[in-house]
Amino acid sequence: MKRRKRNGFVLVLVITVLAVIGIQMFALAGIANTMQFQSHTAYLRACERNLLASGLGWAKQNIENEGGEILDKTIELDAGRMDIRGSALGVTIGTLSDGEAEVQINSSCTRGRQTLKGDGRYRIELYDKQEATPGTRKSAAGD
Repeated sequence: MKRRKRNGFVLVLVITVLAVIGIQMFALAGIANTMQFQSHTAYLRACERNLLASGLGWAKQNIENEGGEILDKTIELDAGRMDIRGSALGVTIGTLSDGEAEVQINSSCTRGRQTLKGDGRYRIELYDKQEATPGTRKSAAGD
């Protein structure tokens, strides 16, 4: 009789250990999914910053070079060369006033099932081409 009781004890012990391992695997899978989500979100934010910087750089260069030809038109820029899958970048340059231009940038990037869209308005300060070199431009204080 002692042998039957011992065999039953071992069986219960094995089933308990399997249950504990199952619970740990479930918890680890949840943690892994959370880490993957955070990794994708960080990647998308970095891509959005890159798209924003590219859009602002493009807008500043084209405002200075083309003048009023591109005002109030939405230009869809090719973001494919940046190796960002599922990305789109739209730039709209508003009217110029007092040496400033207003730029509307719409960006979108996708990774997996997550999509991050960003919209923002920015002001670009323009300088006179004669004063474009650093150090020769007068400061706001009039020094």
